[in-house]
Amino acid sequence: MTSRKKVLQRRAMRVRRQIRMVARGRLRLSVYRSNGNIYAQVIDDSRGHTIVSASTMDVAIKESLKSGADCKAAAVVGRLIAERAVKAGVRDIVFDRGPYIYHGRIKALAEAARDNGLRF
Repeated sequence: MTSRKKVLQRRAMRVRRQIRMVARGRLRLSVYRSNGNIYAQVIDDSRGHTIVSASTMDVAIKESLKSGADCKAAAVVGRLIAERAVKAGVRDIVFDRGPYIYHGRIKALAEAARDNGLRF
């Protein structure tokens, strides 16, 4: 395993450990970012189930995006995940940024989710 991969895994585990301490039963909004797309899931860790998910690969939004790897696409995914979560009855969550720094696409997704009804 490369040292870069180890650093990212360590950072992700550190973030998730902090989330477990402050979650108090709330669901987790987990974000994964690749070079070409961005994915988001609302996860119930107590049951180990994904409640709702959204990504730039969804048919509903894929055609309207120029690229799946920019801040505009992340904001669209954030809005979509928030709408789906609110429809499923989820309002309070904790944000799991994983190994990614809260900047750029991650920040755009989080702010769009907040603006559309999620509280974290």
